[in-house]
Amino acid sequence: MLRPYKQERSHIPYNDATPTMFADRTNWDRTPNRLSEALAAHRAAGKPLLDLTVSNPTECGFDYDGAAILEALNNPGALVYEANPKGLEAGRHAVADYYAGRGDEVSIDDLILTTSTSEAYSYVFRTLCNPGDEILIPSPSYPLFDFLAEVQDVKPVRYPLDYSTRARKAGNDHGWQIDFHALEQAITSRTRAVIVVHPNNPTGHFAKHPEIAKLNAICYARQIAIIADEVFLDFALDGTHAPSFAANASALTFTLSGLSKIAGLPQMKAAWLAVSGPGDLKREALARLEVVADTYLSVNAPVQLAMPRLFEQRQSFQQQLLSRVSENLAELDRQLAGQKACSRLVLEGGWYTVLRVPAIRSDEELALELLAAKSVYVHPGHFYDFPSDGFLVVSLITKASDFSAGISKLLNFASGEAFSPGSKRELSPS
Repeated sequence: MLRPYKQERSHIPYNDATPTMFADRTNWDRTPNRLSEALAAHRAAGKPLLDLTVSNPTECGFDYDGAAILEALNNPGALVYEANPKGLEAGRHAVADYYAGRGDEVSIDDLILTTSTSEAYSYVFRTLCNPGDEILIPSPSYPLFDFLAEVQDVKPVRYPLDYSTRARKAGNDHGWQIDFHALEQAITSRTRAVIVVHPNNPTGHFAKHPEIAKLNAICYARQIAIIADEVFLDFALDGTHAPSFAANASALTFTLSGLSKIAGLPQMKAAWLAVSGPGDLKREALARLEVVADTYLSVNAPVQLAMPRLFEQRQSFQQQLLSRVSENLAELDRQLAGQKACSRLVLEGGWYTVLRVPAIRSDEELALELLAAKSVYVHPGHFYDFPSDGFLVVSLITKASDFSAGISKLLNFASGEAFSPGSKRELSPS
């Protein structure tokens, strides 16, 4: 879920009059953004709502084997406390088996269990960074990175993902790719790591083999780490297994994932990080991470012991989710074909898609108007740091009937604006 507060490009503490007993790092502007305020008012008024931003899989009508999930938590071993900083072996074996099923050899000794990928990020930032050091984050991407970095006294620095249209003459967009020139220019003496979201949220871009090789070369030469966020790794739309960073040996790499997305179980709070790379660097990183993890020992025993059974739930969940995504994507393409104002960007994986819409007004103004006039809730592109207006982000796991109705209202509204008398027809860049 996106933070309901103002989405700012700079997170400088906003109130110099704040009592000095509180830390500057948490002195964020907590004023709700206009869209969040409008959504709260819309719901409070009891108005109907077509929410095209749904991200919680447990609210999307998927079938779960409730009996098996609850039985997995009923393990007598949970009555014994074993303080293992890396996590109980049962849980780590389950993670290693998951990677083995994908063709990657990951030792349980190279795994650390955490309660969430957010916690895993904090462990890695604490291991790599002194206060004021920098982490490169992709743009567009999920805005949570700003909060995760700043609460650890780390400076987030953006590097762009480029959307190329070199194949447009053939009728197709080329797709997303890392802008390596800009990435290298963003590296300074204080850069400690590059985050790669694989596939990216919300663009759905997977890092390709040439990109991974180039990223390895840059990071190894500059002695900076790779942090690979793979929570959506299993959701490639073409049904293939995208390569994981979990066994990446060419540069120090921290790979993060969890059951929240893989098995659709965010409430279980079960995640992990895998450490790989050159031997000496990997050993030193694991030794330091173990101390950090030992300080908190945050993952509870029932969930760790249940992880082998919980992993079994992923097959059914993933089939249902990918079927939903395919159905909604086909419906979206069908409706897009019937109009000329909007299009969608190339998508390779994940749960979201990016719509290119007329840039007649700001994305936020368009989202506000859609909510007020059509009871359709979408996310404006600037929430994800898109560099210009003309983009909306929608979820593909919304229930099919709601998705179809919401997209229909969205496209009718956007088309009406684009082609209304007096419109400047300022369609977004293509």
